Amino acid sequence: MKLLIKQEHAIYFLKDNVTEEVLYGGAAGGGKSALGCLWLMEMCQKYPGTRWLMGRSKLKTLKETTLNTFFELATMLKLGGQFTYKSTDHIVYWKNGSEIILKDLFLYPSDPNFDSLGSLEITGAFIDECNQVAYSAWQIVKSRIRYKLTEFNLIPKMLGSCNPAKNWTYKEFYKTTRESRLAPYRKFIQSLPTDNPHLHPSYLQSLLRLDKNSRERLYFGNWEYDDDPATLIDHDSIADYFTPTHLSPSGAKFMTIDVARKGRDKTVFRIWHGWVCIKRESIAKSGLDEVVGRARILQSKHGIALSNIIADEDGVGGGVVDFLKCKGFVNNSSPLEMREGTIFVKPNFDNLKSQCSIKMAEMITNRLAGEICDDIMVRQTTSEEMEQVKLKDIDKDGRQGIIAKDRIKELIGRSPDEWDSIMMRYWFALRKDYSARVRVG
Repeated sequence: MKLLIKQEHAIYFLKDNVTEEVLYGGAAGGGKSALGCLWLMEMCQKYPGTRWLMGRSKLKTLKETTLNTFFELATMLKLGGQFTYKSTDHIVYWKNGSEIILKDLFLYPSDPNFDSLGSLEITGAFIDECNQVAYSAWQIVKSRIRYKLTEFNLIPKMLGSCNPAKNWTYKEFYKTTRESRLAPYRKFIQSLPTDNPHLHPSYLQSLLRLDKNSRERLYFGNWEYDDDPATLIDHDSIADYFTPTHLSPSGAKFMTIDVARKGRDKTVFRIWHGWVCIKRESIAKSGLDEVVGRARILQSKHGIALSNIIADEDGVGGGVVDFLKCKGFVNNSSPLEMREGTIFVKPNFDNLKSQCSIKMAEMITNRLAGEICDDIMVRQTTSEEMEQVKLKDIDKDGRQGIIAKDRIKELIGRSPDEWDSIMMRYWFALRKDYSARVRVG
């Protein structure tokens, strides 16, 4: 079986003595699953008695997709007599004693630390569509690669396949490759559908007819687009947020403060002139006096009324609110009533943070809010967080909410402090409506 050129590149790194992690793909039709299956077949035959993992986010999907590819390739290569598959064990048993263990790698709330993998010992692993699993799953699987490495003079090897996704695969592999700072033990190989001469032209045409986001990701391999239907702020809206030439700073000024708490290293201040952020500052994790002192300096410099300052009141932020005498934002408090015509109704949000996040996302996608920022690093980190503002449980009825901060930390590897200081800006819009209701009453 003749491999694609990009597949040959991947195989080279999977056989060297330096590379431990290979990420392959970055578009549709590049032979991702086939590569992983062929690699496992060769390793099982070459190293008798070894044990390998084939994983995916859900075991059911793994059996319906990747495993079927494995069987099809085995038939083509006339390897059917070399192994047996026991569906009850979820294991492919080779005649020479090697095994391929099928694993469900979904991050279940009941097993957040993947303790189910605790006793696992493997020689190597292939995770198909690894962009659908949590980064912690990738790391824990790698920590289990130690079986018979010394016997065969091997090093830990992991292969992951993926389509473009704005999560850990982007941050750990794609972005670091683009910026020429990928760790030497890692390799990223982008394979596009146009790299595969075996694809039927009609398939390529079908990719080109997809919606813009899907076309950019799956045909052109553009990692800057996200096709998650739960995403609230698209790539183009984020770009326009940071180039607010269509907006003019006007009206009242406001300050939002996201205060550093345990496990976080900075407090973020944003100064707003109307719906345009004209200034963003941060200070390293510090004492209460320093945070309050900096807030007062910014208040005086920009002429902001005390009633137009709000700080995250959870944890240490409560002290800032007490000393500064500003407004306090409690993330899990009840959402505020909103105006609908001439009446006020209780909105369908699970808490205040979800309410402000969803409404602020609407402001950004409608090009009604923006930020003046020349700091490239701030723009990158903020954009990364805005891409993770997503609805949770979109297939269920009930109150609207956004995915939890802990989940975002899992995806991007840090706390989303920038977004928190942005979404709090919408509280003042809610306050205006609430005040109007009080006056009418």
